[in-house]
Amino acid sequence: MKEIKVILTGATGMIGDGVLLECLENPNVKEVVAIGRRECGRKDSKLKEIIHPDMYDISPVADKLVGYDACFFYLGASSVGKTEEEYTKITHTLALNFAKVLVSKNPEMTFCFISGAATDSTEKGKIMWARVKGKTENDLMKLPFKRVYNFRPGFILASKGQNNVHLAYKFVNWLYPVARSIFPKHVSTMKEVANAMIKSVTQGYEKQILEIEDMKLLANWN
Repeated sequence: MKEIKVILTGATGMIGDGVLLECLENPNVKEVVAIGRRECGRKDSKLKEIIHPDMYDISPVADKLVGYDACFFYLGASSVGKTEEEYTKITHTLALNFAKVLVSKNPEMTFCFISGAATDSTEKGKIMWARVKGKTENDLMKLPFKRVYNFRPGFILASKGQNNVHLAYKFVNWLYPVARSIFPKHVSTMKEVANAMIKSVTQGYEKQILEIEDMKLLANWN
């Protein structure tokens, strides 16, 4: 399995922090550059950081993002309390602006986008966030990357050693074994999500949209 160099966003959030931790521990990941508005709080020989205040326009630092095999994109926020226009800006506009700069510099890159379970690929459903996520997935898949994968996790069990875990997750993590037994299609571990992303780059996958069962399957491929 080849070694890969990864660009990662959202390292100060729960999923980004968890995937970063797994990347740093994975022998197939040679280097990670975390780009964000502030430092991620980790130090490692594999890790480089680019502090950039405007994630809607990364063109000023684009030359530092050349020669990478993958981007793991986790930027975004909850739709709670936001209008569709506001949520579209922080989800669709942000991801597409970022991806368009990257593909111009790295056309052979694999772009991995964290979406969410129940995302609406038709873009016509009644749930606002699901429509916006669906449009984001669809438009990313139109870009001329080598490959684009959209990951749709549900409840994620955080990895030991994570710095950034939502408070609610800390209280309900003990329920994970029960949830995995009763609702296996709705839960996964952070390690499974991260390993699925890494293997989508090193080994590929037949689907561009990966539901929880796909992530578990890919994560456990030899």
